[in-house]
Order: sequence, then structure tokens, then C-alpha cells
Amino acid sequence: MELCVALDLPSAEENLALAKSLKAYDIWMKVGFRAYIRDGKTFIEALKAINPKFKIFLDLKLYDIPNTMADAAEEIAKLSVDMFNIHASAGSVAMQAVMQRLANYPNRPLVLAVTALTSFDEANFQMIYEKSIESKAEQFAKMSYENGLDGVVCSAFESRAVKAATSEHFLTLCPGIRPFGEDAGDQQRVATLELARQEGVDYPVVGRPIYKDPNPSQKVDEILKVITTL
Repeated sequence: MELCVALDLPSAEENLALAKSLKAYDIWMKVGFRAYIRDGKTFIEALKAINPKFKIFLDLKLYDIPNTMADAAEEIAKLSVDMFNIHASAGSVAMQAVMQRLANYPNRPLVLAVTALTSFDEANFQMIYEKSIESKAEQFAKMSYENGLDGVVCSAFESRAVKAATSEHFLTLCPGIRPFGEDAGDQQRVATLELARQEGVDYPVVGRPIYKDPNPSQKVDEILKVITTL
């Protein structure tokens, strides 16, 4: 497992201060909607300046017509980020368009597809997709795998089924990780590090348990010790 820290604080200054407190660690940093819309490319450059070994996951969840998604994917590749995501709901044609557009980039970023947001509970998910979270996540994962993506974003509870339906090397990035059983907040399907390990999660994403801790670097140190011993 490789830890991914969610930079979800209210300002660039706070996010960069958090990153600086973690500069000793070669970890993933998740840049989401708010941070990227507000702070843009310069924010990514600032993160890399803090620690060139930080890996950047740009969490924008692209969802549009195929050509527009391909255009956006190409612009993202030019940012030199290490990973980004699209919505699996955009479908096979959009996935193919994105991967074909990136084919000429020798060091292209990893591309993941969002299956079911971890804020969904079963009832609300079925209201939209008319299938259970588990069955739809598996369907989306197969579609993503068949169209050349590198993995999916899912909850830890779907990770094992995703890999069984695709490949053990097909990546799973899982938000909603509460390393030591912390409060779930607005997430519905949260998991501990131990459960994430059991389910074969590749990238556990941790946000609030780190940035709300009085000593974020100590919390990251505790998490990494657990990851390396699991």
C-alpha cells in the first residue's frame, strides 16, 4: 500500500503548510476540485518544490463527452501529475478516447475510473444506478480494465471483488480510510488500514484524520509504520 494524503483544507496556505510538515515522506498528495479550481497549476508546482518526490493525484473526476474528456486528459498530462481520474459512468467510448489521446505520452499519468463515490449508501446508490454498489462497481471495473485504464476508485469494501473481476495488478484507490477507526464524517463506507490491507487496497486515501490531528507528521508516521508492518 502507498499512502495518499488528501489536501482538502480551506486555503492554499494551509494545504502547503500541511505538505511542508510532511516533506520528509515520499507519499502521494491528492489535489481535489476546490484546491485545483482555486489554486491551479501553480499549486501543483509548489507541492513539487516542497518535495520533488511527492506524487500528485489530481482528483477531478472527469465526466463529459468523449472528445472533451480526451482534451482535458491531454492538458492534465502536460501538468506532470502522476495520476488522475475520470467517472466510469462516462462509458467505454470516453475511456477509449482518453487512453488513445494519452498513448503518445511515454510517461503518462495513471488513469483511474470512479466506480461509486464513498459518500453513497446502498439506498441512494440504487436510486440512481438501479443496481447494488457491489455489482455496479464490479461492472464499472471490468469496463475500465477492458478499455486499458490502470485501476479504479472504489471503497475498500469493493477492492477485493474488483481485483477478482479484473487482475490482481489492477489498481484500487480507496477514499474514506479512517486508519485507526476515527469518525466517519460525511463518508458512508469507511475502513481501517487493517481492513484495507485485507481487501488488497493499493492506495488508501486519508484526509481528516491527518490534517485535523495536532501533529500531522506524527499521524503520518504512525500510518506508515502500520502499512509497512501489515
